[in-house]
Amino acid sequence: MALSRTPHGLLDMATPALSALLALGSFPNGRVILLGLLTAFAGYTAVYALNDLVDYRSDREKLRSMRANGGSGDVDAVFMRHPMAQGLISVPQAIAWTVGWGLVAFLGAYSLRPLCAAIFFAACCLEAIYCTLLRVSYLRTLVSGLVKTSGALAAVLAVDPDPDLFFVGHLFTWLFLWEIGGQNVPNDWSDLEEDESLSAKTLPAELGPEKAAWVVMLCLCFSALLGMGLFWGSPGVLSPVFHLGSLGAGWFLLINPAAKLFKERSLDAAGRLFNKASYYPLAVLASTLAGMIF
Repeated sequence: MALSRTPHGLLDMATPALSALLALGSFPNGRVILLGLLTAFAGYTAVYALNDLVDYRSDREKLRSMRANGGSGDVDAVFMRHPMAQGLISVPQAIAWTVGWGLVAFLGAYSLRPLCAAIFFAACCLEAIYCTLLRVSYLRTLVSGLVKTSGALAAVLAVDPDPDLFFVGHLFTWLFLWEIGGQNVPNDWSDLEEDESLSAKTLPAELGPEKAAWVVMLCLCFSALLGMGLFWGSPGVLSPVFHLGSLGAGWFLLINPAAKLFKERSLDAAGRLFNKASYYPLAVLASTLAGMIF
């Protein structure tokens, strides 16, 4: 589970669940819910493990320069960081784990809709490309945004084969900006010392703290605004509880910690933002459920 960063993967499962609810405007049938949850869990488990597989050599180099090889304070390392690179899991074991869950995810996605399986396969390819760009270009952060939005797009198609394009574009942009400003850049920032020792071309390392802080702030401000307007393209009716919940989630989990990072520009502030932003989709999902029920 450490290889697949399961705690973070469980949080990420809120994204496809939220996307399906908003696209359909109501709860899907029991088969779609159960199959969707299994597929989402398997998909995130496989993709996160794939990241460690492709980054195996880089992670080993990074661990040598880290202050401690155990867990860190971020959600990704609740159990431990990079267990395969630490020698706690063999490469064959990691491959078997990744391929096994990948097959479960692919078959589950295909059962929901064949196009969903194609999206999952594309996400795996993009994740591998993202890892190989570590020493090539900081623009790999854009690839990360594509990977993170793939689960949401697949969830929409699983419940609606002909979704509203405005809604899909809105959802994609919202998640894309959240991933860049709240996940990828802060995570790279908190790993800045280790990445610099590897000559990694991450956005904070290449553009510097000032420009990286602006990227984070702008992305999360727009993401929070888009999050409050997710109901626009949904056929469902959401009560004011949704608006209050999404507003609070955007402020406390995105804008406030981003403003502190903008002011402090420290590794610790970046780590705090990453952790809080990781809970944002779950908070919006909770707001959506409350808005549908009350």
